[in-house]
Amino acid sequence: MNQTTLHWRTPLAALIAGCLISMTGFGIRSSFGLFLEPMTVDQGWTRETFGLAMALQNLFWGIGLPFAGAIADKQGTVKVIVAGAIMYALGIWGMSSADSGLALQLTGGILTGLGVAFSAFTLAMAAMVRVVGPEKRSFVLGIGTAAGSFGQVIFSPISQGFISAYGWHTALVLLASISLVMIPLALCLPKSAKAQSDTLVADQTLKEALSEAMMHRGYILLTIGFFVCGFHVAFITVHLPAYIKDLGLDPAIGAYSIALIGLMNIVGSILSGLAGQRWSKKYGLSVIYFSRSLVILALLLAPKTPAVMLLFAGMMGILWLSTVPLTTGIVAQVFGVRYMATLFGIVFLSHQIGSFMGVWLGGRIFDQTGSYDGMWWAGITVGLAAALIHLPINEKPLPRLALSTT
Repeated sequence: MNQTTLHWRTPLAALIAGCLISMTGFGIRSSFGLFLEPMTVDQGWTRETFGLAMALQNLFWGIGLPFAGAIADKQGTVKVIVAGAIMYALGIWGMSSADSGLALQLTGGILTGLGVAFSAFTLAMAAMVRVVGPEKRSFVLGIGTAAGSFGQVIFSPISQGFISAYGWHTALVLLASISLVMIPLALCLPKSAKAQSDTLVADQTLKEALSEAMMHRGYILLTIGFFVCGFHVAFITVHLPAYIKDLGLDPAIGAYSIALIGLMNIVGSILSGLAGQRWSKKYGLSVIYFSRSLVILALLLAPKTPAVMLLFAGMMGILWLSTVPLTTGIVAQVFGVRYMATLFGIVFLSHQIGSFMGVWLGGRIFDQTGSYDGMWWAGITVGLAAALIHLPINEKPLPRLALSTT
């Protein structure tokens, strides 16, 4: 029985399962912005009400992930993702039956956010890098991120189709059911929390790893900079479809834009992973954030046509989660992978605080001004700041890791 288990839980099976988990979990979550307009109109809610629920979802995703990562680093990833998938499904189902803003915030916000945290694509990616050597980690992180983007490509039109055919309520129930596929996929991931290269650092405790990271200036700068990624991505994911409809364009352009972002991010994530294997990761991050600011500025100055919106989506898609392979790569490169899920979970908490601000502030500014222009200009400003923040990061491996390569 044990031999059979070891036979099918191979590195290839772990990589495929991790990619499918990333695709399913991230793909479903990225489609929630399509529900903003039908749910607020049908329920008589403001966009701030829906935005607050999605902001809480992002926040509790961030709050829960360090705890999920710590458990995964100690006990392995399988049980964590199984529990997360169940919470995820219950949260989406509760979101479908929410009859008040508070109910939406408790189910679609807090419960779904915790479900996303405990089934997060970053946990699957942490498990994936444990079955490959250091020379392949950056590329594997790029593949895992690309898989999440492919989920965005798939689930955006599927979710829009569900909404059009059955209404938003049934669409959410169907998505909740689909999310449960992550349970059997999790069983293909490695049970052990240790990588093959952990033998020389296995005696380091989690407390020691956290203390080491908190004393590292580059880790602090990386954490601050990742706030901006969340600010950009969450605002655009939730509010772009409504922004496009406000311009008088076909709502389908919103769904196509979200799908196109995911499609182009497949390219961006893979290229980012490959680039991270050859060149400086911190400079790559600075280029990405600076480029995001330029793309947003171009959107504000250009005429708002379907072609422009799709071009914006495509350009932003290349820059979308291409930050993830480089950010996770710096964590693994500097500190190793033994406590990667925990250390990246803390960095990701900053990302999700940025997500909270992006989603909530977007709804707040729109309700106050009737326009999203203030948020676009804020996105330009923080993007430029992030480009500068990453430049002083020291991305050299710590001395204890250098010993393991000699």
